[in-house]
Amino acid sequence: MSLAFDEYGRPFIIVKEQGQKSRVKGLEAQKQNILAARAIARTLRSSLGPKGMDKMLQTGDGDVTITNDGATILEQMEVENQIGKLLVELSRSQDHEIGDGTTGVVVLAGSLLEQAEGLLDKGIHPLRIAEGYEMASKIAVKRLEEISDVFEYGVDDYEPLVKTCMTTLSSKIVGRCKRSMAEMCVKAVLAVADLERKDVNMDLIKLEGKVGGKLEDTRLVHGIVLDKDISHPQMDKEIKDAKIAILTCPFEPPKPKTKHKVDIDTAEKYEQLRECEQKYFSEMVDQCKESGANLIVCQWGFDDEANHLLMNHKLPAIRWVGGVELELLAIATGGRIVPRFKELTAAKLGSAGTVKEVSFGTTKDKMVVIEDCANSKAVTIFIRGGNKMMVDEVKRSLHDAICVARNLIRSNRIVYGGGSAEITCSLAVEKAANEVPGIEQYAFRAFADALEAVPIALAENSGLDPIESLTAVKSRQVQEENPYLGIDCNEEGTNDMKKQNVFETMIGKRQQVLLATQVVKMILKIDDVISPAAYQ
Repeated sequence: MSLAFDEYGRPFIIVKEQGQKSRVKGLEAQKQNILAARAIARTLRSSLGPKGMDKMLQTGDGDVTITNDGATILEQMEVENQIGKLLVELSRSQDHEIGDGTTGVVVLAGSLLEQAEGLLDKGIHPLRIAEGYEMASKIAVKRLEEISDVFEYGVDDYEPLVKTCMTTLSSKIVGRCKRSMAEMCVKAVLAVADLERKDVNMDLIKLEGKVGGKLEDTRLVHGIVLDKDISHPQMDKEIKDAKIAILTCPFEPPKPKTKHKVDIDTAEKYEQLRECEQKYFSEMVDQCKESGANLIVCQWGFDDEANHLLMNHKLPAIRWVGGVELELLAIATGGRIVPRFKELTAAKLGSAGTVKEVSFGTTKDKMVVIEDCANSKAVTIFIRGGNKMMVDEVKRSLHDAICVARNLIRSNRIVYGGGSAEITCSLAVEKAANEVPGIEQYAFRAFADALEAVPIALAENSGLDPIESLTAVKSRQVQEENPYLGIDCNEEGTNDMKKQNVFETMIGKRQQVLLATQVVKMILKIDDVISPAAYQ
């Protein structure tokens, strides 16, 4: 390294051989990959469980996010290592497929790699470790199916769904009012669910937040909440039996596509232009009026002339409504999105029982709430909070709970939380290791030890002695033959997760084990890291 100066006298450093990149091969490459993955998993480990710690993430712009959601933490971390990015993709896959368990899947993958490092030191080939992990994961999934329970629920009897969502919200910022939040999430999912096909269209559930008020003011709206206001202060603020025209055409005269210039040098020409524009606006308003609409929702804005005419014709309007919101509004109200005024007819209007503009205290913030829609297949959870960080974190928390309710509708099988499922799977894999003749039995035992990382992390984050808590629960599971015993994180005096009502979805836990195993296999098979400039 040497110091040099440019023609302006500014110093800069010359790093010798900076263009040469190293190539890492064999065991050294595998160990470096494992080290990178363990660093990511160690970061998330302290966020696991109902008493997990939060992380504060600051962007380059100075924006601050406080969360304990694994997927959010990894997405906002600037991970440059390629193996670290694999774990980010792992967490994202779990989030997209299941919605919950994004922290646990990364912790499990990190623990599997940590155990694999010890086997590599013993001289076991990575492929044998990967094959052993694959066989062990099948035994763990089989054990999960054996210990799972079936939850019966209905549109009127949805208490099982609420209990499972409450487990998800226990570790979130909304834990103090998790019962009401869980009920809102379940009602939202059941409102849009097709129970015959066991399918839920998540696009029909909208999470809308507004800073101000208390967390308890959060409510479920069977309809749409638009972050807009009525376009003119003298228009009606509440419309009963609304007939809604949903437009994507602007309230303005047509504009020529070529460049043009208008010279107005006399009062007569100005008056002629004004009359021409007013004629266009009057025709548009008359077409809306003739269709029978008593509320206009437009994707684009309109100028004061059109706004004034709409007010004179007692036709309330909402402007600058986004495309996604327009689609949701059309679904909820049964209306059609109209691209041209000439196509607007009574058959294309949406209908809603009530449309009203809501103000928030002494602030100027206003929103439009559209309720009692003709087709209430679109719902909105309207979130309130003291600041933007609170509202954003509540959105993430409720999204996880909504995904859990969705998963239970897809498959109503559940397992019990608190690390009980991991412990019983660990015991099953450890027992199966004695029957494996080959060298894979080492991988089986490593897989069993890795599964124990989740209950150990739960105990650590709850302030308990991790080893003592784990060994006590393991011995009781063997003696009592009760696979529902886990870590008593909430210190309720019982380790039986069935009595504590701590539930997790079967498909979520199954996905965790399978995804973590697949990613670990992929990482173990990488034995050569070649940088772009390695052969230059």
